[in-house]
Amino acid sequence: MASYNVFFAFAIISYLLALSCALGNPYLDSPYSSGYVQYSYDDKVQLGPKNWGHLTSAFELCEKGAQQSPINIQTNATAFNSSIESLKRDYIAANATLIANGHNLGLVYTSDAGSAVIDGKKYALKQLRWHFPSEHTIDGKSFAAEVHLLHESTDNKVAIVSILYNFGEADHFLYQIDAKLPQLLESCSEQQEARISAGLIHSRSLKVTTSKYYRYVGSLTTPPCTENILWNILSEVRTMSVDQGKKLMASYGGAPNARPIQSLNGRVVQAYNRVLNAKKK
Repeated sequence: MASYNVFFAFAIISYLLALSCALGNPYLDSPYSSGYVQYSYDDKVQLGPKNWGHLTSAFELCEKGAQQSPINIQTNATAFNSSIESLKRDYIAANATLIANGHNLGLVYTSDAGSAVIDGKKYALKQLRWHFPSEHTIDGKSFAAEVHLLHESTDNKVAIVSILYNFGEADHFLYQIDAKLPQLLESCSEQQEARISAGLIHSRSLKVTTSKYYRYVGSLTTPPCTENILWNILSEVRTMSVDQGKKLMASYGGAPNARPIQSLNGRVVQAYNRVLNAKKK
C-alpha cells in the first residue's frame, strides 16, 4: 500500500508541474472524442464524473445511460457461456501517433495494426488508452493500471479488449514508447494537446493468451460515454514497472484518470473459460 501512496503522490506533483498541457482539450480523432469540452476526473470539482452528463447535451449518456462502464466484476455472479469463443487476435507492426492531454494518454494507429475476431465479426485495432488506477475492478479489487485496446468493425461497432496491470516486472511493449513519452510535455499545440509520432509499433506482445476473460455490454469510460460497447476484460494480470507507470502518467499531466464504478442495472457479465469450454465439447 505504501508504494501505491508514493506513486500517486508523485502523480499529483507531476500533474501540477504539467498543467500547461492540461485542461479542456480534444482527445483522439474519432467519434469517441470529447471534443473541446472540459471535464475532470476529480469529483470534488464541478467538472467531475458526477456532473459529466450536465456539461453538454452530447454527454447526457454519462448520467442517463443504463449500460455504463466501468463496472465491478463479481466473479461468483458471472455466467459461464459455452458459446463464447476464445479471443482471436492478430496484431501486426504499424505506424502510430502518441496523443496526450490533461486527461489521457493514447496511442493511435495510423496504418493497419491488425484485428480481433469476436463472435465471428472482425474488428480492426484502432487505438490504446491507459488509465491509472484500473477502471474495472474484480471482486472489488483495483489494479495499478488498465489499458483499453479499442477495435472497430466496418459497420462502426466497437469492441474493447482490456488488460489489467500491477506493478512489477517491466512491460516489454512499453519499451517502444518509453523514450518518447517525455517529449509529449514539450510539444503542446495551440489547443494544448500533445502529439508526436511513435514510429513503427510492434503490437504482437499485446496479444495476451488468456484462458479466461469476462464479457459484457457497456460504454466508453470517457465522455461522451457512448454505449453498446462490447467489453472483454482479460483475467490474466500483466505487470509494468513503477518507472514505466510514472512516465505514462507524467506524459498526460499525472492525475489519476479512472472513472468511478457504474451500476450494472441488471446486466449479466458472461465468462469465458477455456477448460470448461473444452469439457462442453
